[in-house]
Amino acid sequence: MTKSKTSGKQIAALIVGAAITLGTLSACNTIGGAGKDIKSVGGAIEKEAE
Repeated sequence: MTKSKTSGKQIAALIVGAAITLGTLSACNTIGGAGKDIKSVGGAIEKEAE
């Protein structure tokens, strides 16, 4: 059996990469929700204008 050596730097890089990926995904979800809210407000304003 061969043992693979994983350095602390590789593990740290993996953790940082995972954190950035999760942060990006959650930011996209938040921006998408904000877009839906703005769209619904715009629809309500249009309805009142008619």
